[in-house]
Amino acid sequence: MKESIIERSYYTEKIRSYIGQPIIKILTGQRRIGKSCILRQLMDIIRGMDSDANIIYINKELKEFREILTDDDLYQAITSQLDKSKSNYVFVDEIQEIPSFQHTLRSLLAEGSCDIYCTGSNANMLSGELATYLAGRYMEFPIHSLSYKEFLLFHQLEDSNQSLQKYFRIGGMPYLIHFKGDEQLCFDYLQNLYSTILLKDVIARKQIRNVDFMERLVGYIADNVGSLFSASSISKYIKSQRQQLPTQMVIDYSTALSQAYFIYKVPRADVQGLKIFEIGEKYYFEDLGIRNAIRGFDPLTEIQKWMENVVYLQLIRQGYTVYVGKVDNLEIDFVGQRLQERIYVQVSFRLDGENTKNREVASLLKTMDNFPKYIVTLDEFALGTTAEGIRIIHLRDFLMKE
Repeated sequence: MKESIIERSYYTEKIRSYIGQPIIKILTGQRRIGKSCILRQLMDIIRGMDSDANIIYINKELKEFREILTDDDLYQAITSQLDKSKSNYVFVDEIQEIPSFQHTLRSLLAEGSCDIYCTGSNANMLSGELATYLAGRYMEFPIHSLSYKEFLLFHQLEDSNQSLQKYFRIGGMPYLIHFKGDEQLCFDYLQNLYSTILLKDVIARKQIRNVDFMERLVGYIADNVGSLFSASSISKYIKSQRQQLPTQMVIDYSTALSQAYFIYKVPRADVQGLKIFEIGEKYYFEDLGIRNAIRGFDPLTEIQKWMENVVYLQLIRQGYTVYVGKVDNLEIDFVGQRLQERIYVQVSFRLDGENTKNREVASLLKTMDNFPKYIVTLDEFALGTTAEGIRIIHLRDFLMKE
């Protein structure tokens, strides 16, 4: 049965500009985030542009391609299907499953015989040898879970506080639309997806030996979304649980989770010059639904965590490099940098008193520049613009911004 595909135009339009360009297009992101569907949408766009296009598709997750085990196998599989009388387009899904695949990609690019598109579920594929071997020859397009705006489209919902709460609970994994709103089925799926990501993309790939500690680490991060901590503080917590584990193991294991696009580490930086502090960072999840499936949730106690997580994801979707800002002895939840642009964002569940409002405003006023400054809240009675030009905006409105 052919699966209907909802277009994710935010991504396809960004990549469309590079169709036919002599550069490798690599879509990266967590497993099951929707990269394969975007590849198929790109194929349809190309067919619309060139009805005679020769499209070669290889998906390492499908049985028919299981005999492609090396970069030589990959090269042979592709070149055997090239048609010199047509424009050739090559799509390889989950390319990190093929060792040394970069050799094939570089050769094909040098030969100029095809336009190349790939997906990958591990950030390590774009570091080290690959980054050196293909430097200047590829463009990375990070793919994320559904934005709130996409979530409304996929689930056929109106923008409302109820829809936002649902987005908080089940998150933005695209496949959830098949469960037609049944949250128990959604969480069953998300728990299984978490197990798959942990097993295939973290434990097996990084040859993790202490699986129990890895699961404890994920649980600790899930409990402390948006909290400032360090590898040493996590190590101390684990020791309090009567386990003796070195700080370096915490660093290695959290790095493995980040490389699977499962969590994001957000460093602290001094607002003046964005100097990075070596100690202290915050962690956020690629998908809140998976985080909730791991740990459960209580809306009364976790709403601030949810708000920060979705604001962070919205900023990185928009192409910002994000930091936790520090100015004097005050903190700004997020400082986003994009080329010459900058944005400052404080996140506060409610602003139901002058003291609370003044506290959120104080750090923003210390930035001493004219870049946009926001306080994102769910307090519908506090919205507006302060005398200093700080916009107090509802979270739903912030998430609907392009």
